[in-house]
Amino acid sequence: MTPRAEDDPAAGHARTLLRTATRYSGSRCVALCLVSIAATGAGLLLPAALGRALDLLLAHAPATRWVLCCAALVLLLGLLDAVQTVLTGTVDARTTAWLRRRLTGHVLAAGPRAADRFGSGDLVARLVGNAAEAGTTPAARAALLAALAGPVGAVVALGLIDWWLAAVFLAGAPLLALLLRAVSRDTSESASRYQRAQGRIAAALAEAVEGVRTVRAAGAEGRETARVLRALPDLSRAGHRMWRVQGRAAARAVAVAPLLQLGVVAVAGVLLTRDRLSVGEVLAASRYAMLATGVGVLVGRLAGLARARAAARRLGEVETEPATVFGTRRLPDGPGRLELRGVTARRGGRTVLDGVDLDVPGGTTLAVVGRSGAGKSLLAALAGRLADPDAGDVLLDGVPLRELPHEDLRGAVGYAFARPALLGGTVEQAIGLGLPSPSPGRIREAARTALADDFVRRLPDGYGTAVADAPRSGGESQRLGLARAFAHGGRLLILDDALSSLDTVTERRITDALFGDGPGTTRLLVAHRGATAACADAVAWLDGGRVRAVGRHEELWRLAEYRAAFGDGAGPADTGDSDVPPVQDTQDGQGEGRDSMSGRTRTGAGAGDGTDS
Repeated sequence: MTPRAEDDPAAGHARTLLRTATRYSGSRCVALCLVSIAATGAGLLLPAALGRALDLLLAHAPATRWVLCCAALVLLLGLLDAVQTVLTGTVDARTTAWLRRRLTGHVLAAGPRAADRFGSGDLVARLVGNAAEAGTTPAARAALLAALAGPVGAVVALGLIDWWLAAVFLAGAPLLALLLRAVSRDTSESASRYQRAQGRIAAALAEAVEGVRTVRAAGAEGRETARVLRALPDLSRAGHRMWRVQGRAAARAVAVAPLLQLGVVAVAGVLLTRDRLSVGEVLAASRYAMLATGVGVLVGRLAGLARARAAARRLGEVETEPATVFGTRRLPDGPGRLELRGVTARRGGRTVLDGVDLDVPGGTTLAVVGRSGAGKSLLAALAGRLADPDAGDVLLDGVPLRELPHEDLRGAVGYAFARPALLGGTVEQAIGLGLPSPSPGRIREAARTALADDFVRRLPDGYGTAVADAPRSGGESQRLGLARAFAHGGRLLILDDALSSLDTVTERRITDALFGDGPGTTRLLVAHRGATAACADAVAWLDGGRVRAVGRHEELWRLAEYRAAFGDGAGPADTGDSDVPPVQDTQDGQGEGRDSMSGRTRTGAGAGDGTDS
């Protein structure tokens, strides 16, 4: 028989998460369980003490000791309830924090795949709301044991008073068991629907907030609000269903529990008339009947656990997205030679890159160009293992990236993006992100290279200005992202459209700084401007998921389809020497642009006609 975890991987991950979270606060959970059981025990002793005190008072016998005992039990119950409240809040907070740390780390380790699958808004909803709800599970389980001990102890107490009382109650117990089972099942289903609807609303809201300027510019606030709230009717239906489930359970409890209590009290009255019970024992029996039928407490506990399990399952779905696995092979000394061998990558059921072969010699610069959707950014992500190919290998100095340890890989590869996320408290920390011990001199030198030093110094506190308080344009943000990449260093630098928001003069000055020092760091540059591509040692032209040709920009410019990849933004001024013969298409079946020994595309300063010299 197939294990449940294999039938439903998300449920299996959820159970593992909750078990580990419970162990994380194990001592507090044990303390909470003991305190809850102690409170239940004190609650079970109180009716017996009250009954004994009443019998003594009715007999005009000394009852001071029993009255004091009742008062002590009441005070103890109050104290235990306060301790239980504090422990419950502590366990909930610790478990929620642990779940959020665990899931946040997993999302970051999984990389872009998690965001692509769930969406950033839905992920936030899971890591914030669902983690908080799932975090109540350990405390709820500990309290549930005490909640179950109360009715069981009350039935035992009824049996100790007289076995007929226990028999009357047990006759209706199966109805209560069926009621509790139905509550747990129906609440879990409706809670799952409710949480899924919450996730859809959160995802749509995140998209709207990210594109708020576009929404306002289009005057589409009303339509966008309607889109964000499109899942609201589903949320309402799921919420109403949850309340109906609990309402029906409460109604059934109101119908069943009083009948059982009346039955117990009636039998106790009959036994009283036959002198088998005292008045105090009848009082105790009525109290124990109420405790035994405490379905309301159990319904609440079970409903809370059902909601927590549904939330934990949504966290388990995130964990089904595997984290990136790194190897143990050390990266040897080398110039930073980058190789792509038969790289194929699919996204959304579509093959974006199909059998791509590239060879970028160490210390050279390769610009990657192509129309929108050609796979340039995906190739840049694969080159530094922000994503893994579905087939083929990416190698750095002869070592597959999959086999490198995390520290070696991230230390060797630096990135700059079109829209950099500036993380950290201050501008200096944002530039030095990822460096084990960034020095102020290194940070400032990187900022000068990225032409960011001047405007950073004009900020209220210079490099110590909080990122959130640093007004900046899109181009200035890109320069800070470039500064971070320059400060990172490494043997391979990947710029994914990281110059797109710069003005022409600034872009030229940065490209001169990037490419003007001769051999050094290997650079892979996603370019949309002909002027940028012209600065590279070679250009890889992507078209239809394949490398159409590799060569110098001024040589490739002779191909009309290559010129079309730049749209109207490029002109003859970008081409350089127009007397160079045209480059042959690498897909023309003649072998032009391929290494005669390996059949693989090579780049470099000597790739005059796209072939290996």
